[in-house]
Amino acid sequence: QVQLVESGGGLVQPGGSLRLSCAASGSIFRIYVMAWYRQAPGKQRELVAAITGAGTTTVADSVKGRFTISRDNAKNTVYLQMNSLKPEDTAVYYCNLAPGATMTFDWGQGTQVTVSS
Repeated sequence: QVQLVESGGGLVQPGGSLRLSCAASGSIFRIYVMAWYRQAPGKQRELVAAITGAGTTTVADSVKGRFTISRDNAKNTVYLQMNSLKPEDTAVYYCNLAPGATMTFDWGQGTQVTVSS
């Protein structure tokens, strides 16, 4: 079973940037379509961005132009570069398989992102 460990969150002022990392165990990581999700207090988890093993990406309209997803298959790691952060980006961020997969990995602990002045 693949294990996921998210990191890189923190407190940042509006307009600031953060880079999140998701480290995955397993030797066949490169075949998975991976995604970043987020869950704000009192809200459902939502998809933020996804990336195929070959590097094709999609991002949610709410973060388009501000967030970039990338991956390093040699390091079994997926990244989320977040720029021009807004208070509404405040949430716990998780990585997992993209929607449509026939399975879901166990969710990691996530990483908290708080955007506040």
